[in-house]
Amino acid sequence: MENTRAPSDLPFMKMHGLGNDFVVIDARSARIEVTPALARALGDRHRGVGFDQLAVIEKTTDADARLTFYNSDGTPSAACGNATRCVARFLMDEAGVAQLRLQTERGVLLAEDAGRGLTRVNMGAPLLDWAAVPIAGPMDLLHLPITGDPVAVGMGNPHCVFFVPDAESVDVAGRGAAIEHDPIFPQATNVEFASLIGPDHLRMRVWERGTGITLACGSGTCATVVAAHLRGLTGRRVTVEVDGGTLNIDWRDDGVWMTGPTAHVFSATLTPTFLASL
Repeated sequence: MENTRAPSDLPFMKMHGLGNDFVVIDARSARIEVTPALARALGDRHRGVGFDQLAVIEKTTDADARLTFYNSDGTPSAACGNATRCVARFLMDEAGVAQLRLQTERGVLLAEDAGRGLTRVNMGAPLLDWAAVPIAGPMDLLHLPITGDPVAVGMGNPHCVFFVPDAESVDVAGRGAAIEHDPIFPQATNVEFASLIGPDHLRMRVWERGTGITLACGSGTCATVVAAHLRGLTGRRVTVEVDGGTLNIDWRDDGVWMTGPTAHVFSATLTPTFLASL
């Protein structure tokens, strides 16, 4: 008989990849119902734990584990690259393996130990058709009709990438919030602002839909490199400086690979009082 976790006993982990932080719930041994209300309460940095995204690990027969993601406002997210790397590192260490497969709404993603404490994940091929991103209708994805001439790229979630002279000077909060719900993006969008700082070297800042400014965004970094290459600004192997550190992106024939560090900060248990308040 399947074990159902009692409301008074809900362990979790706090993890981050370059400051892009996550609560991770391991539901492989117990059926745990994660609701939008629980995700919002956990994501509250003042009254909950606080996170950019919530990741839930579940059993599956199609891969080593299944991941489901939520934004801090309780909305679902089909992809979260840094959380995928963090969970992959945890599961590889647990199993004593150097490679595994994770099922997500994006598909089954391959993750591997990249050495020197780094973890690499294949985020899959970029989505470059208007309906797959998705955007509202057929249009030139390399030159969207939005002030600033951005690029649309899908990485399992939508991205709107702006190339600017200096990413440091952009009002990310103001512009990001305004673009997130532009009618061109029927499911809202992540918004990236990137500038070229050297050959195959970008500086990128990000506004994530359903969350706001984050210190890093794995899928956003992948989307930015795809957009930069398609615009002729970089090659396919690019170093990207985000607010929280450095990610290395390699757009190969089999998908967009992302490499970077991860951290398991602590493990804890949610109190009955907190859970009863939801």
